[in-house]
This record gives sequence, structure tokens and C-alpha cells, in this order.
Amino acid sequence: GFNVETVEYKNICFTVWDVGGQDKIRPLWRHYFQNTQGLIFVVDSNDRERVQESADELQKMLQEDELRDAVLLVFANKQDMPNAMAVSELTDKLGLQTLRSRT
Repeated sequence: GFNVETVEYKNICFTVWDVGGQDKIRPLWRHYFQNTQGLIFVVDSNDRERVQESADELQKMLQEDELRDAVLLVFANKQDMPNAMAVSELTDKLGLQTLRSRT
């Protein structure tokens, strides 16, 4: 799916672009990188078969010049599932420890 919403909280107003993660949509992501200040990357904690694919996509995005200064939040979705990967396992599989000095 694809959704755009403007959110206001106190004196802050921001636009949220939910661009979806389907294969056919991913090539379009880059059209929304300009002026991005923050990135929320949602990963399915229960999908062990595709976690490497998620890691690869995240690394590709973080190589983009337009996202160089964007703040990153990785959201581990589906943590309530019985076989979900722990946050520490996801951190490892997504290579998040290496992102500390990405700027």
C-alpha cells in the first residue's frame, strides 16, 4: 500500500509517507528520499526467511546520498508472535551495530 498523512503534535508538523515494502514498490522508494529527515524501517520480526532481504534493502537505502543525514528508527514489528526474533537477534541480522558511524 501507499499512504500519506500529515501529523501535528504540539508545535511540530510532519508528513509521513508509508510506501509499503512489496517488491514491485521498492524501486519507487527513491522518489521520496528528497528532504527526508527521518526514516522508520519496519521489519517483520517473525519472518526469518526474509530477514536477509530486509537487511539488504536497508543497506541499499542507507547508501543513498539523500538519506545521509536522516535519523533511522528500526521498528521490530510482530514481537507478539511466539517465534519472533528477539530485538538482539534482529539487530545482529540487520547489521545495525555497524550503523553507529554512518554519517
